[in-house]
Amino acid sequence: MPQDKIQYLVLERCEPDVNMARFYVLSVEPSLFGEIALVREWGRIGTIGRRKIELHENESSAMESLETWLRRKQRRGYVARPD
Repeated sequence: MPQDKIQYLVLERCEPDVNMARFYVLSVEPSLFGEIALVREWGRIGTIGRRKIELHENESSAMESLETWLRRKQRRGYVARPD
């Protein structure tokens, strides 16, 4: 996988006024059978959360899906977690 592409991204949305503390993780990983998977994990910060795996035919398709989900989450107020 090229080094200039995002392969693992952690987003957070924290709004203490409404008791909201959520996370969203996007990662592109190889599957057990050699396909490329976009793995999405989400939930309340401090919990295990939920996980969804989307299989893609190639890396570029998975990266397009990752970028689409990133834009969706940014529109809803999620920001990348500072390191």
